[in-house]
Amino acid sequence: MTDAPPEQPERPEQPAFPERMELRGEGLVLRDWTEDDVAAMPALFDHPDIAYWTPIVSPFDEEAGRQRLVRTRQLRAEGTAVLLAVTVDGGAPLGEVMLRRSPEGTEIGYAVGPAHRGRGLAARAVRVMASYAFEELGARQVILELEAENAASVAVATRAGFRRLDVPLITGEEKGRPYVLQTWGLDRP
Repeated sequence: MTDAPPEQPERPEQPAFPERMELRGEGLVLRDWTEDDVAAMPALFDHPDIAYWTPIVSPFDEEAGRQRLVRTRQLRAEGTAVLLAVTVDGGAPLGEVMLRRSPEGTEIGYAVGPAHRGRGLAARAVRVMASYAFEELGARQVILELEAENAASVAVATRAGFRRLDVPLITGEEKGRPYVLQTWGLDRP
């Protein structure tokens, strides 16, 4: 008799991300990043708040933008994540929204450029991306992982209809500082 590994339950095949994406809703157009957006990225991402609260590289210049564009395309091709520019009309990017498949679930992340905050862009973008996850990917729940001290992100989670989940906190270190993340969830309607 041999010790065979336990059988793993089959995971349903996850739908591939489309090669090109544009999501519309809540007065927003979430669209693919393009080479034309690279020059606008530093104004969105090279800010102390972005550097502190997110894993986005800092300082963030046009070369970082070009590298981010390449990595964004790799993540989509791998089926791991989709990162879309947040716009109101399909034009100039005002921020970014991400959907990532992870062992913890279908996660959404976001960042809005400092000049564009206070307009509800992040909460609306999160709701549009959550709808995509529910309707197109069959997700039963989407999650946000955020630091309790990040009042702006807690407000986005609340406005987008998420609730804090009773799950263990996530600890780690990023950019030389420790962090503790809460998990917030939104169930399929």
